[in-house]
Amino acid sequence: MRILFLGDVMGRAGRAAILDHLPRIRRSWALDFIVVNAENATSGAGLSAAHGKEMLEAGADCLTLGDHAFDQREMLQAIESEPRILRPINFAKAAPGAGARLFRTQTGKSVLVAQVLGQVFMKRPFDDPFSALELTLKRFPLGGQADAVLVDIHAEATSEKMAVGHYCDGRASLVVGTHTHVPTGDAMILPGGTGYQTDAGMCGDYNSVIGMDKAEPMRRFITGMPKDRFTPAAGPATLSGVFVETDDATGKAMRIAPVRLGGALIETLPDAP
Repeated sequence: MRILFLGDVMGRAGRAAILDHLPRIRRSWALDFIVVNAENATSGAGLSAAHGKEMLEAGADCLTLGDHAFDQREMLQAIESEPRILRPINFAKAAPGAGARLFRTQTGKSVLVAQVLGQVFMKRPFDDPFSALELTLKRFPLGGQADAVLVDIHAEATSEKMAVGHYCDGRASLVVGTHTHVPTGDAMILPGGTGYQTDAGMCGDYNSVIGMDKAEPMRRFITGMPKDRFTPAAGPATLSGVFVETDDATGKAMRIAPVRLGGALIETLPDAP
């Protein structure tokens, strides 16, 4: 199975890149399943129902969120009626929606997508990500209930993301980090057959400070004083993420490659099929 994961969509520029590129990428790379982290897609904070619909119609099969899952208040209701949008499994016991779901591809393959929040350096304490993942992975085992398993670990600390990768090794097709908006150069296949990358990066304008227009973040760093609100940078966006190809018999990763397409970053993408 050929799966693409794209990192945090950042504001209007990120959404535009998704809408412009995703239909073509799906066709040219013969993708079976696409997951997009969309938690910063609306004004850099959360996801609106309308923007979620746009990206799903452009070709995303599933949208994941994160610690900003419900910054757009309408998502509290919208997530209940749109099963293709997932919030973290350990967000809060009373949170609406689901944090993991089994999807079917057009060819009938089953794909489990799960998202979990880290605890280290996050602004508020979330439930233990490891025990939350354990329950999910036992319910939908790779090679059993699920032909492929994708885990989005939305966290600040690289060490915690790596620990989640090793914890899921052999039980997931891909573990990929989100949240920091900076793509890492460590795409690999772990010893048990799980594809891994510490952070997928963002789909946004990299001529920025992690997706925000440079002026206000730099002012705060230099002077220690805020003046204006943060606003997403509006220049040409780079699509950043990771591609994985799995073994149909085992669901484990056979090939993994970082994806950088358009905008400011040097382009990297899988070889043509």
